[in-house]
Amino acid sequence: MAKILIIRFSALGDVAMTVPIVHALATSYPTLNITVLSRSMCQPLFAHLPNNVHFSIADLHGKHKGIQGLNVLLKDLDYRSFDYVADFHNVLRSKWLRWKFFQAEKKVAAINKGRYGKWMLTRKKCKRFVQQKTSFDRYADVLAKLGFAVQPTFTSVFDNVLKPITEWTKPTDSHWIGIAPFAKHVGKIYPIDKMEQVVKLLSQQNNTILFFFGAGNSERTVLEDWGKRYKNSVSLAGKSNLTKDLEVINQLDVMVSMDSANMHLASLTGTPVVSIWGATHPYAGFLGWKQKEENAVQLDLKCRPCSVFGNKPCHRSDYACLNDITPEMIVERINANLK
Repeated sequence: MAKILIIRFSALGDVAMTVPIVHALATSYPTLNITVLSRSMCQPLFAHLPNNVHFSIADLHGKHKGIQGLNVLLKDLDYRSFDYVADFHNVLRSKWLRWKFFQAEKKVAAINKGRYGKWMLTRKKCKRFVQQKTSFDRYADVLAKLGFAVQPTFTSVFDNVLKPITEWTKPTDSHWIGIAPFAKHVGKIYPIDKMEQVVKLLSQQNNTILFFFGAGNSERTVLEDWGKRYKNSVSLAGKSNLTKDLEVINQLDVMVSMDSANMHLASLTGTPVVSIWGATHPYAGFLGWKQKEENAVQLDLKCRPCSVFGNKPCHRSDYACLNDITPEMIVERINANLK
């Protein structure tokens, strides 16, 4: 049985975007032995994929740190047993691993991130405002270079799961709305005071239950406060884990998210996402799997997008791309999905 190693470290959302492509590879080539190499926190994303998909943990801040650690990782992987290596990340760590596999005469391929096109899209003047290839297509291109053409048909990580969800079970006459108001960079975060207005408006709607998602102490403080002050709302921050979060997200009618990991987690359960975009733009190729661009709440400003990842300072210093989106605009789009 041929073996392929797929490498993708980085953030949770980036790894989540590999799932539809890994699923397509597994179902299209059922005799192929597939190992995904990533951080331990990402393992639940692949728990319900076909049986020929396996997960291997890269402890990049522990035993696999640095060049010596990467050599340990190669031994842990039994790297000579692999026939193919698909580098979905293409950073220093994965390049080192790829080089070692190449030296061992394994067939290797790496992602083309399309940096020039993204730079043209986000530069300050004379933007080339066109849709860039999505990350899903870029991942599929890597597999094609190795001789594995795929046509993804993925719908949900829970498609073949028979285990009932017992901790949270949704009543048939209620609307469940998830709200994930945070992101890594400020250029992606809708102002928290305005998002609280969204929460207030939604909490006043009949038969509606709100679930708040977040991580870290500062996020947890905000979300727990909302959970106490607004009726029919629950903060899951600090009270759950990725597996349980996915089980709740799977039952949502709609998720409200920034251009962040929770958009991609919801996409992996087939849940519609009302996503809010500021400095970034869906044209950079990071819209969630099968999400509709009409559900992307954004403003048509000449300065947008100014960043691929939302990590650059605002040219105008006012983040009008986010501040000028009204809570009513977001609620209207949410309710359109509830209908």
